[in-house]
Amino acid sequence: MSGPAAIGDPGPPPRKPNVIRAVWAGEHRFDTARTDGGPGMRLDGSAATGQTPPDALLSALAACSGIDVVDILAKRRTPVERLAIEVRAARREELPRRFEHITITYEIEGAAIERAHAERAVQLAFEKYCSVAATFAPDIQVESVIVLNGERGAAAGQLIYSPV
Repeated sequence: MSGPAAIGDPGPPPRKPNVIRAVWAGEHRFDTARTDGGPGMRLDGSAATGQTPPDALLSALAACSGIDVVDILAKRRTPVERLAIEVRAARREELPRRFEHITITYEIEGAAIERAHAERAVQLAFEKYCSVAATFAPDIQVESVIVLNGERGAAAGQLIYSPV
């Protein structure tokens, strides 16, 4: 956290925007990649050759929040030894068929990790750090479940990031 910039100090340079290019590959398939290089992926509305766009969004949520959980627990000097994340989501029946409810189960293993610290790491991922979670509409109900070293905890509601 830093205070206001000194007079005449332009502050940090603005972040470069993320730019993705999606190229139609026939039927409901698109090949996507960053325009500045790097790996790409296939999105397939029929789920025959790649994830559907909604599934890719859920994968991004799992990966983004998982990265935060791993980093937060590592900063506590309680490293994650294994992490698997399952996301289940319910969508509206009417168009647009956006997500209404998401349950994310974090299966975390690590000898020194305490449940309260794992729960706090997930909470911080959703409330502060995960940019994918912050992109979701705030009216989507999100629950998390933590399975720590094989022991399942209770479901907990998660607040989506709000800048206010």
